[in-house]
Amino acid sequence: MSSPQFRHLEFGVTRIERREAAHGVCYVKAENALPEPPVSLVERMAHWVQVQPDQTFMARRAAPAQAGQARGDWQHLTYAQAWGKARAIAQAFIDRGLSAERPVVILSENSLEHALMALGALIAGVAYVPASPPYSLVSQDYDKLHHIMRLCTPGLVFASDARYAKAIAATVPADCEVVLCEGDVPGRAHTAFAALCDTPVTPGVDAARAAITRDTIAKFLFTSGSTKLPKAVINTHGMLTANQQQMALSMPVLTKKPLVLIDWLPWNHTFGGNHNFGMVVFHGGTLYIDDGKPTPALVGETLRNLREIAPTVYFNVPTGFEAIANAMKTDDALRRNLLSRVQMFFYAGAALAQPIWDSLYESQEREIGERIVMTTGLGMTESSPFGIFVTNPNVRAGDLGVPTPGMELKLVPIGDKTEVRYRGPNVTPGYWRMPEETAESFDEEGFFKTGDAVLWIDPNNMHLGLKFDGRIAEDFKLATGTFVSVGPMRSNIIAASAPYVQDVVITGLNRKEVGAMLFPTPALRSLSGLSPDAPMSEVVTAAPVLAHFQQVINTLAQSATGSANRVARLCVLADPPSLDKGEVTDKGSINQRAVLKHRDAIVQALHEGTQPGTVLPTTA
Repeated sequence: MSSPQFRHLEFGVTRIERREAAHGVCYVKAENALPEPPVSLVERMAHWVQVQPDQTFMARRAAPAQAGQARGDWQHLTYAQAWGKARAIAQAFIDRGLSAERPVVILSENSLEHALMALGALIAGVAYVPASPPYSLVSQDYDKLHHIMRLCTPGLVFASDARYAKAIAATVPADCEVVLCEGDVPGRAHTAFAALCDTPVTPGVDAARAAITRDTIAKFLFTSGSTKLPKAVINTHGMLTANQQQMALSMPVLTKKPLVLIDWLPWNHTFGGNHNFGMVVFHGGTLYIDDGKPTPALVGETLRNLREIAPTVYFNVPTGFEAIANAMKTDDALRRNLLSRVQMFFYAGAALAQPIWDSLYESQEREIGERIVMTTGLGMTESSPFGIFVTNPNVRAGDLGVPTPGMELKLVPIGDKTEVRYRGPNVTPGYWRMPEETAESFDEEGFFKTGDAVLWIDPNNMHLGLKFDGRIAEDFKLATGTFVSVGPMRSNIIAASAPYVQDVVITGLNRKEVGAMLFPTPALRSLSGLSPDAPMSEVVTAAPVLAHFQQVINTLAQSATGSANRVARLCVLADPPSLDKGEVTDKGSINQRAVLKHRDAIVQALHEGTQPGTVLPTTA
């Protein structure tokens, strides 16, 4: 059988150097060297303003006239317009004496105004903090937002509109200036965003820009948090530019043609805010802000945008690609436009199930006669995030690849796992105002301890790189003393359950058996045979649903080799993961530890056989 035909994609790093050390430790780095990157993304922005002042930097559809209506036409912001307004905002920040000690906190979804506030902070050398919008708009206790305000001590808080008024009233100190694009906060004075944009620019802006070094703090990005409050990861200007330089070397496609992105990934997260936002600035690209999301309520907006805007590269999380794969089966306009010039797909954040992969390939071959390479890798907030990237088009679920130039990996045996650790110019110096947590996160050689476990894709060919082997902290022992490797089990269950399972939480700590709690996709309703408005508690225990998962658990049991990789019982959860409790991130990825903590009663009932809808294997 002939090999599949892929649209051409060059891979920048295909060979590595490996050095063995004592106690099974080894060090891995790319053969490619990393040229010295710019000091700041501001240098790149200034360059593009000179080269292409009238090119669109960012665009977003106009807000709907009334609630429930679709967003309107695209509103464009050119490089020259963005530069002029951002310099005025930088002056306003300088006038207020803002700094890393008194940063700008941004309460906003992705927007043109959010982008200008971020650029203004970068130009002024003032740190900014993009806070997760659900901390303000979904949370009821504002616990995490309180934590951000206490830890960062902001000098100014920006919010897009009055939807954030309650959160501001509850969490923002009385002596902290509030800036709004529109609306107001009852009982509290605020500054109009337009006033910042009208600030007269003085030579102080250029002086502040010239004072920026690679060690100057650019922003604080908060981790999602598990059972603890989130940590503020220090992101320096040098980290951001080094990582963009690394990405360009690992992914040469970014430098070959004018870059066009359409993207929903939130800027308070490193994937959207560093990886993609920074990519556009670094390469002089155009970013169309997608107000959709991979949820039943909002995915229609994403599909609408993809029918109109043809990206050159496209980034998403597995749930987003699943929605696109399902739509492309019947949506001719979506297939035609999305596939017209895209050179690369890239997913991160969770495992991509093989049926989704297969469906995407089928639609691509039908439309353009070839496949688009689906790439992936490994990174984290603490690495800016890009760290490891695949080496060839034949990517399989779990493949990670090799380190990006300039970053060294340290592979350390821990029990029966191997942890990967990072050291390089893209790695954070630590957590803001958390010296103990910082010290605990680095080893004696200065490598950041990721907690991710890896294996070689092919032990006989190290140049293929690494594959994912789960999170060390997620793995646990059964009562028999046998270790359970959580990552591979999750991937197997998701693949076997497609398209009805979004994610899986593995249970069984200190028990004799492994269990699983499943978060379903909306497709489960169609499987249940119940009416569309049936409560989820009835859907997850419907006979067709239980029969399907009985077949899944039986099939998985046939390939199990022992109690540590055999799912003995599972249940499907009626309630979605809770953002307030830290069970889910903005990207939609599941926090295993938080789910286990907050759903302990379900775990107990599952293993005691009293959880409604528990599915058990038919053979011992």
